[in-house]
Amino acid sequence: MKATYDARSDTLSIILRADAAVAESDEDKPGVILDHDEDGNLVSFEILDASKRVTEARRIEFETVG
Repeated sequence: MKATYDARSDTLSIILRADAAVAESDEDKPGVILDHDEDGNLVSFEILDASKRVTEARRIEFETVG
């Protein structure tokens, strides 16, 4: 999994499966783009205008449980 924030475009991208090709993209909700592979599995998503939608777009915490 990989997360990137582009300050110029104010876009937060989360890549769940780097080895999967995107076959279809949907703007499920305004400003949230979901990318699916050919089997319909979610492989990544983007949040547009991230600084307005995310508490701190330039900072991320990652935690594993169990």
